[in-house]
Amino acid sequence: MLTVEAPAKINLTLEVLAKRQDGYHEISSIIQAIDLCDVLSFDEGSSIEIVCDNPDWQAEKSLIPRTVELLLESSACSKGVKISLLKRIPLLSGLAGDSSAAAATLKGLNIFWGLGYTPGQLADFAAKLGSDVSFFLSGGTALVQGRGEIVSPLPSLPEMWVVLLMPDLERTIGKTGKMYSSLEQSFFSTGEKTDNLVSKLTRNGEIDNSALFNVFEHVAYNIYDGLDKCRNDFLSAGAAGVHLAGSGPTLFTMVKNKNDALEICERLKEKGYNACAVKTLGHSDLLSTGTAA
Repeated sequence: MLTVEAPAKINLTLEVLAKRQDGYHEISSIIQAIDLCDVLSFDEGSSIEIVCDNPDWQAEKSLIPRTVELLLESSACSKGVKISLLKRIPLLSGLAGDSSAAAATLKGLNIFWGLGYTPGQLADFAAKLGSDVSFFLSGGTALVQGRGEIVSPLPSLPEMWVVLLMPDLERTIGKTGKMYSSLEQSFFSTGEKTDNLVSKLTRNGEIDNSALFNVFEHVAYNIYDGLDKCRNDFLSAGAAGVHLAGSGPTLFTMVKNKNDALEICERLKEKGYNACAVKTLGHSDLLSTGTAA
């Protein structure tokens, strides 16, 4: 059996530069992997079987079956596999759990089935699956451009703690598309905020919440009913700044000190929120986290 961790991510910056002719949006974003992980296990099987410990997870709405099908078609492989997904990243939370699982499936099956694909070939597959999948092939900290498929690794962020508030708000498939369609052209920017943060990271400089930006914050508080209350409660719990994770509804704050992060997290839990404190992850080939038994 082979196991591979699939970490969540947050956007330290997310700027939309323009709408493209192909219908996608041109973005400039810095993405950071965090230590909240789903776990995929690959075991021998006579057919393709995919199971999950979360009863709300639906295979037909996941990228995992599409990833398996893509590899089967590309390799002419006839082997079977049982994939077991241990779900720790909440569904439709804006933390890109499904994209991360797709990347873990690409890399896991490349090993498990002995396909021999190069990192470049895996990147080509990832680009066909979804905008965030490419990032998770290497994780860590990265500049993401184009529609999300152009990934340039950056120096790892100095380890920080991230407090996540994952609110129990209505979540629907296709919410990212709704967020993009709700953006007005006046919300588009030049990428300057992202460029400035790239410069800081390149100089190994520390960052704080004031350097973070997410264009979806212009529309998220109108789309997610009750998100403004979550934000206010987060601030009253001690957060220096509260930011939207991806397309939401998860909110986060960054904290340098572990004890401060745990205190904020505990105050949120006392208010009844689903919250956790996790660390940022440095660069790693996620295949190195796989274990065979």
